[in-house]
Amino acid sequence: MSTQVMVRRNFKHIARNPTSVFNAVLMPIVIMLMFVYMLGDAFSVGVDYVDYATPGLMLLAVCYGLGATATSVNSDMTKGIINRFKVMDVSRGAVLTGHVVASLLTNLVAIAALVGVAFLLGFSTSASLLDWLGVLGIVVLLGVAAGWFTVALGLAAKSPETAGLATVPLVMLPFFSSAIVPAEKMGPGLRQFAQYQPFTPIIETLRGLLDGAPAAGDVIPALAWCAGIAVAGYLWARATFKKRA
Repeated sequence: MSTQVMVRRNFKHIARNPTSVFNAVLMPIVIMLMFVYMLGDAFSVGVDYVDYATPGLMLLAVCYGLGATATSVNSDMTKGIINRFKVMDVSRGAVLTGHVVASLLTNLVAIAALVGVAFLLGFSTSASLLDWLGVLGIVVLLGVAAGWFTVALGLAAKSPETAGLATVPLVMLPFFSSAIVPAEKMGPGLRQFAQYQPFTPIIETLRGLLDGAPAAGDVIPALAWCAGIAVAGYLWARATFKKRA
């Protein structure tokens, strides 16, 4: 059975779960409306707040869909589905890759909806077509990295409930980055954490691309973090799957 079949199976499971759809697609839009309309005037960021916040909320949209992926992976492991796949001669790679690609597709739908709402709220950009392609590339790299890491978390968890909880730190981490406010406006300790955690250079790369002026000082760390997380998640997922299956 091919990866394409597994992707279709997992994507249908996500689409048929109202909670997953809300968390992955609608929740980031709700947060955007809350920050732009309720709190945006409270932040001094030098530009329209919707322009500042959109790149960070794009990353947040990736993170909010991870809980469903971790839960689905763990359910496959704990409810005997994997044993059925063995009888059907489904490859280990197809099972894991199917979850990652389904998660990535969900991320792309969520980000497309978020950017559409951002434009309705007055979002403006100086990005060229090449810059937009760069945005897409970063989003895909981030989605793949987060997908593999989440699959690994789901495989390592003991139950679907704990698998969903394992992704909470990933959901919260963007709030302690430059997604909502510039890192330099934060207090000591938190400022240093925000500056050096993985999500900040990724957000700043997206922000630079959407401004039409990406900086190499952000792009290189962003690519390095995405690649490192993807490789670590992939190796962890493969090793855990082999051990448990």
